[in-house]
Amino acid sequence: MLTRDLLLSRRSFLIGCSAAASPLLTPVSFAAAPGENRLVVIVLRGAMDGLDLLRPLGDRDYAALRPTLAASAHDAPLDLDGFFALHPACAGLMPLWRAGELGFAHAVATPYRDKRSHFIGQDVLENGSAAGSGALTPGADGWLNRALAQMPGLPRGAAVTVGREPMLILEGAAPARHWLPVDESGLSPQAQLLLARLHGADPDFADPYRQAVQLRDESQTGRISNADAKRDQLSAYVADRLKGEARIAAFSFGGWDTHHRQEQALAKRLGDLADTLLALQAELGPLWATTMVLALTEFGRTARENGTGGTDHGTGGALIMAGGAVRGGRVLGGWPGLAEADLFDRRDLMPTGDLRGYAGWALHDLFGLAQSDIEGAVFPALALGANPRLLR
Repeated sequence: MLTRDLLLSRRSFLIGCSAAASPLLTPVSFAAAPGENRLVVIVLRGAMDGLDLLRPLGDRDYAALRPTLAASAHDAPLDLDGFFALHPACAGLMPLWRAGELGFAHAVATPYRDKRSHFIGQDVLENGSAAGSGALTPGADGWLNRALAQMPGLPRGAAVTVGREPMLILEGAAPARHWLPVDESGLSPQAQLLLARLHGADPDFADPYRQAVQLRDESQTGRISNADAKRDQLSAYVADRLKGEARIAAFSFGGWDTHHRQEQALAKRLGDLADTLLALQAELGPLWATTMVLALTEFGRTARENGTGGTDHGTGGALIMAGGAVRGGRVLGGWPGLAEADLFDRRDLMPTGDLRGYAGWALHDLFGLAQSDIEGAVFPALALGANPRLLR
């Protein structure tokens, strides 16, 4: 099982003002893996609306299902391929799309159906099981941990979780450690001075500490927002670990449950996500070329908008792929259509692809995991199907 070393790390300050204090973020996890390829998994908690992120404007039924949301954006959606258009809040990602470093899969889902519970849906997503609508049994592990078990020669402690609690996606038999970030703002002036001297005297931490202090001070003086400071600290910390022995990272964003006033809420979340991806690209530098980011959510949202300017829990959703290693510029997946007869339960986007299949092929292509190991151990009972060739 994962060891739970809740330690006051000298590196804790670097994310203490971000992951521990931010309502948008939950733990960050890292793992070493063979080779130079890198995988970052972002869990979007709350059920991101894939039909708003990636708008099927070429479907004749879309506008009628979403008369307010489809017409309410302050800026025009960004055409991708003549059928799908990207939400305008993601405008900063268009250079990645044009460079072939951004792609999507639409109408995807885990095997979870019907009850549409966030808690069960997220557990099924992180566990990677074929558990239909029921809760997981106690002691369940995560698919990313099971993937690590298929990679020989990993050192103990190669996987690290940063945050108030571990993520299920990395729970399991593969060795891992957990680090508890400390919010430096609650320390006394004397303790802060001691922490500053401790970091500043260590050549491994002096520069990251200085950058973190600068971000904190800029947020306090209003030169940058507190949210920007937290995001930049997180991206810098993740990139720093991936520049070392870590090859796998996982963290999560909350706030995607947009039942009300979705226009404003989703635009903010998508803007934050886009900025995080761009910050990772900048921080990783040349290593971006060997990196794939997968952004996953527990389920989609209803095809129809509701009466309060939002959407409710649905089924089929969208998957985001980014990184210099990605063969992007594509929207993958079979489009089921939005006519009422084509919807799941006559209310949700019908899933035509298993979200786990994309994650499985990513592990195969990035780290050389055998198809038999992915179908037998990482995602039991999953039939991977044809390789979508996610890498360049």
